Amino acid sequence: MEAVQAQVLSHYRSDLVNRIRAKSKEQGDNVTAHVLSANGLLTIKLAKEFGFCYGVERAIDLAYAARRVFPPPKPIYLLGEIIHNPEVNDQIRNMGIQIISPKPSEAEMGRLGAGDVVIIPAFGTEVETRKKLSAKGCELVDTTCGDVMSVWKRVRQYSKESVTSIIHGKAKHEETKATTSQATAHGPGHYLVVYNLDETDYVCDYIRRGGNKQEFLDKFKGAYSPGFDPEAHLQAVGVANQTTMLRGETEEVQRRIKNAMIERFGAGEVDGHFRFFDTICGATQDRQDALQKLLREPMDLLLVIGGYNSSNTSHLAEMGEATLPTYFIKNAAMMASDNLIRHFSLIEQKEVETNNWLPPGKITVGITAGASCPNNLIEDAIKRLFELRGISVQELLAN
Repeated sequence: MEAVQAQVLSHYRSDLVNRIRAKSKEQGDNVTAHVLSANGLLTIKLAKEFGFCYGVERAIDLAYAARRVFPPPKPIYLLGEIIHNPEVNDQIRNMGIQIISPKPSEAEMGRLGAGDVVIIPAFGTEVETRKKLSAKGCELVDTTCGDVMSVWKRVRQYSKESVTSIIHGKAKHEETKATTSQATAHGPGHYLVVYNLDETDYVCDYIRRGGNKQEFLDKFKGAYSPGFDPEAHLQAVGVANQTTMLRGETEEVQRRIKNAMIERFGAGEVDGHFRFFDTICGATQDRQDALQKLLREPMDLLLVIGGYNSSNTSHLAEMGEATLPTYFIKNAAMMASDNLIRHFSLIEQKEVETNNWLPPGKITVGITAGASCPNNLIEDAIKRLFELRGISVQELLAN
């Protein structure tokens, strides 16, 4: 790990971002943003917490270390993406690491043999996939984030006690799939995944009054355990979550479900029917808190940088969109000109173009980035913004 850290830093570090951070540190701990301004034309306010978290850094370090320990021609395979950032995953491919499906097909499994190296990404993998890989005799390099494993521990405990895990998350997300597999592998428990408060309210109404079981199952198709029966398996529930969801929303999910249980069974009996454990990732929360503080400051627009399939990054974009013009971009190249930007629309779930996005005159732009975004991409975005204002990189570094 120590041997590859210099290599990792050379790929992803940013001298400019480090300088901005160091300058803010001189001003004390009370600053709400890292600020960079030039010629009075453009001011950048970088959220105090942004970019790579410890879990992401560890996953990348382990992937690089695996290539060092098992040099070519030894094949190394990765289950899906190491993290949700296209540039980082491209770099992993460039090292000769082959990416296969998060849940490998029979054909992909057929390619693997005893002694082949398989990297498990930061999101973890499903219990059955791990068993198949172990049965093949594969060497596993497990980069699963510790916060994710904390959620697994909680849902395994629910399962052993015949408590249904209600998981606040995205049913198709790799992390949630890994978590739901834990909920059914170690006991008689079941699971149900709820994505938002509307789905939560539907579940709460069913807890209180019952309803049409088939309608319930149709509504949550693909988001519950085999054999799930809402009439039987909503009697005792425990709430957990995908670690990258919004803390406030997860807290509201658990509050509403607890209230539904109180109405159904009474306050004196609620402990036998409801459990909750806070499993939001600390780094995710730090970035959300930092952005919340940044959004209180006067700004003209916000850039959110990261992979479009990154859950924690998309939530940062949601927070920004509720307050001011926000553009979710994967890299600096999306800023084609001061008139045209290509960015990801959370509503349309695709990349779109917006004209006249950068206002003329003196402006302040906020920037944040998800936990899977490397600092070099943040630097590229900062430099591109100043270039669009006619300020060279040399002028920028001179400030």
